[in-house]
Amino acid sequence: MKQNNFFMVPIVLQIAFSLVMTGCNKKEAPLPPPPDPCFYNGVDTCLLNIKTKISINLNDEKQTINSFGASDCWTTKFIGNWGDVTKKNKIADYLFSTDTSIDGSPKGIGLSLWRFNIGAGSYEQGSASGISDEWRREECFLTSNGTYDWSKQQGAQWFLNAARARNVKYIHGFAVSAPVSMTLDGKAHGGGGSSFNLQAGKMPDYATFLSTVSSHFNFDYVSPFNEPQWNWGGANASQEGSAATNTEMATLTKLLGPKLQTAGASTKIVLGEAAQLNFITTGYGGDRGDQIYNWFNTASANYIGNIPNVEKSISGHSYFTTCPDNNLIITRTALLNKRNATDPSLGLWQTEFGILGDICGQYNGYPKNTSIDYGLYVAKIIHHDLTFANMNSWSWWLAVSPFDYSDALVYITDPTGSINVNNSKKDGIVSDSKQLWCMGNFSRFVRPGMKRVSASINGIDDATAASSFMISTYKDAVAKKMVVVVINMANSAKKFTLDGLGSSINITGNKLDSYTTTGSKSLAHSVSSADNINIEPKSVTTFVGTYF
Repeated sequence: MKQNNFFMVPIVLQIAFSLVMTGCNKKEAPLPPPPDPCFYNGVDTCLLNIKTKISINLNDEKQTINSFGASDCWTTKFIGNWGDVTKKNKIADYLFSTDTSIDGSPKGIGLSLWRFNIGAGSYEQGSASGISDEWRREECFLTSNGTYDWSKQQGAQWFLNAARARNVKYIHGFAVSAPVSMTLDGKAHGGGGSSFNLQAGKMPDYATFLSTVSSHFNFDYVSPFNEPQWNWGGANASQEGSAATNTEMATLTKLLGPKLQTAGASTKIVLGEAAQLNFITTGYGGDRGDQIYNWFNTASANYIGNIPNVEKSISGHSYFTTCPDNNLIITRTALLNKRNATDPSLGLWQTEFGILGDICGQYNGYPKNTSIDYGLYVAKIIHHDLTFANMNSWSWWLAVSPFDYSDALVYITDPTGSINVNNSKKDGIVSDSKQLWCMGNFSRFVRPGMKRVSASINGIDDATAASSFMISTYKDAVAKKMVVVVINMANSAKKFTLDGLGSSINITGNKLDSYTTTGSKSLAHSVSSADNINIEPKSVTTFVGTYF
């Protein structure tokens, strides 16, 4: 790639870094010459010592960041009712706090969005719900006699209030099933069908329920459906959930939007929650795929772009599209291209991701793994969702979990330190994870309203970057703040410098606050000189500075 000229493009930040490698300094050697230490397995490793320039163009603006979030689903109904408020506050601080410790390191990851699960009533049904694990059942605000009981979901409400007390900007309510009083089979798990589990003629009632709950809690956003491509339930129901067709989802939206508008609610409908990102762009199961076309192409009968209180965005989940690296890139590029071809102003939201199942033999949901390797993988997915799909919002799945699984940010064990979910209902031990802190390298510093700007590394293609060294950059034009997130997947340390900033853009004081997450550090704070920046092995580091 041709290098930018500092005088021709003064706004571009030229960042140079060098790999420090042993034995790569060439010297004159006596005859006969010894083996050239630069060559290893036929590769000239000394080329790695050539300073590579990373260019950041503050004028080349990409998407505006809305938020980073996580979900309260299921587990908070018990944990939120723990008697030990100190422990609950520790969890809330991990997730929501933007405060810092005396050493300057953040106390939490500063989520800017909190996803509140709107239950369907399987918890009140007990074992009759057909969902065997009570941790995966949920209460419902709508009672069997048609009234609302706002004392339900007290545990979840505790965390909702804790989020608001810590100034979380957005609350996003999401439902995975209609209330059991409205479903075809009186269950909240869909019965394994491929259409929405709802009695005939009950769509207006479901819209009223969602409008009432959203208005009561003053949600900023509401999602009426979740992963509609999966045929939830059947003989082995694992949780609440229901399939739904594109037409059913559009029909509900056309009812819900006007109800929210009439109620004077500011809640916006976020439609999609596709089980995989590729379901947004390609066909699936008849009327359950190609959602961008269905809802946001004016030629479609299911067009909802003109419905009141609809957020002009489409949401999906990053599960099962993250490996190998070429699939990670291709899927997100295809999503962005389809969006641009349909409506370039349409927002894209990633609303659920966690480490589930076997991921190309490298990562697995079971057993629980909270190491830096898993944290780095989370950072890698966030990076690609933001830089290849131009996601405006990015959310994790389970915020808190007692399970022996890798899909949470904060973990609890029972009071003895064992993984025992039944013994964790009333008390337990709270612990963090590298998934939490590596996500925090983004969420704590890339704040709502910031814009992503272009950043590139000369000589490193996308596929190579995905397994080695990734960089993304964001700016707050009003505060003149710049945030740079660097992911180093390698076992070797790296150095780079901010070099040749030009005549019109400079880093204030030539200093950057840096926050590093490694196997032994969690957003550890230090101060770096712009011309002498160290990147540790297997780390995620965020640099924050002001420019003028």
